[in-house]
Amino acid sequence: MVSFFLCIGLLIAGYFVYGTIVEKVFQPDANRVTPAMANPDGIDYVPISTPRAFLVQLLNIAGLGPIFGAISGALWGPSVYLWIVGGTIFAGAVHDYLSGMLSVRNDGASISEITGKYLGPVMMSVMRVFSVVLLVMVGVVFMVGPAGLLALLTPEWLNVKVWTVIILVYYFLATLLPVDKVIARFYPIFGIFLILMAVGVSVATMINNGVRPMMEITLENLYPAATQKPIWPLMFITVACGAISGFHATQSPIVSRTLRNEKEGRRVFYGAMVAEGIIAMIWASAAIAFFWNKDGAGTGLKAMLEMGGGNPKSVYAICTGLLGKVGGAIALIGVIACPITSGDTAFRSARMVIFDWFKLNEKDLKIRLSIATPLLLIGYGISWIKYGVVWRYFSWSNQTLAMIVLWAGAAYLATNYPNRNRCWLAAIPATFMSAVSITYLCYAPECFNLVRLGQTGITISYAVGIVFAVVFLCMFMFRIYLNPKRSLELQNKTIIGRK
Repeated sequence: MVSFFLCIGLLIAGYFVYGTIVEKVFQPDANRVTPAMANPDGIDYVPISTPRAFLVQLLNIAGLGPIFGAISGALWGPSVYLWIVGGTIFAGAVHDYLSGMLSVRNDGASISEITGKYLGPVMMSVMRVFSVVLLVMVGVVFMVGPAGLLALLTPEWLNVKVWTVIILVYYFLATLLPVDKVIARFYPIFGIFLILMAVGVSVATMINNGVRPMMEITLENLYPAATQKPIWPLMFITVACGAISGFHATQSPIVSRTLRNEKEGRRVFYGAMVAEGIIAMIWASAAIAFFWNKDGAGTGLKAMLEMGGGNPKSVYAICTGLLGKVGGAIALIGVIACPITSGDTAFRSARMVIFDWFKLNEKDLKIRLSIATPLLLIGYGISWIKYGVVWRYFSWSNQTLAMIVLWAGAAYLATNYPNRNRCWLAAIPATFMSAVSITYLCYAPECFNLVRLGQTGITISYAVGIVFAVVFLCMFMFRIYLNPKRSLELQNKTIIGRK
């Protein structure tokens, strides 16, 4: 259990140490009026307390990522711990803080508008489409996943499709109603439930350590030899929300429109990502301990592979195996509430992106209805596609969005402060995520499918990923870092938000 406690300790220390560094670099201003205080509209721009904002942000970003993603990442063994910890502290939490605070600084604008302002009009157009597509896929993932879990706990006639429709109706209401009527009112309760559930799973894992021992950190790839898959880039994409997630950048504007003071940013944005990293660590360690014991109660790695890694069946097996039927049911309620409370805000964020794009009036219920209805119907149509396929496309697009947002953050830091070297806080993880995303794009079967070439394919993918990462870095250096005044002039010409 040494590795587990060490990783949890590092995540907590990362919040206080590196989180403070990130805050000092950004320099939040307590005297600057936030969008929620400047012009509240009773729909999206509604001031709420810091604890409530933190819990809303945690529920918005958590979803299935730190649970399903972490369990799937456990297929590679405890090497996944290193990515969860390092990715959370130096990439994911930085990404979440910058996306949230840049939205605060730009009148609560959506992430597509923000990236367009700092990376140019072409990127704005790309991101508008990209964000809506990603958010609809996220909504589908977080609709079908909990529907599958609920189907396991209810009578047979309440199958996955029936629960999908029920959840879709809830999403419809949450997408339309003012943020303080559903999201800000009930999410804090769900957030506390999610935390208690994670604590219960971690305690049960430690109690069962003698029967199902928790493995210590190793760099060895423990994926089954017959079907072994490379850690890079597959594990870095699979874990997704448990380390870094572009989806979070689409959620941060929801909470940025509710903050009362810029100083709340570190606790809300950086803090929520660290909390999600802790949740991912708990589920990854539980999965490794539970499934790696090949002699225990019919479990084992083979069983986990047959379940497809992180999906409702594997979560159900862990919860009931560690906590019994009653404890398992309680834990599953937390797992169900988590994705549902991200799926509804995914569709809400898609609606917000479209409203910012076409400068629509969010106070007009008819307009909100005309946008929300087709989005949800499209999402329901996609829900009929095989879940694993949707998840893989979501994972890659998710990490690609994170890469773009980090480059936008680096551009802001390079041009809006006297010391442009602040930008490396975001530019370094942006370069890393560029290599991850492009390598996966080349290698994965749902993309360019170089996996079919065996070792040659992965070698080519590595080379292409590194080359593109270097190209992106050079573009940033020559277009922004070495020309901050020109870049700042272009930013000032781009007005986003409600102005």
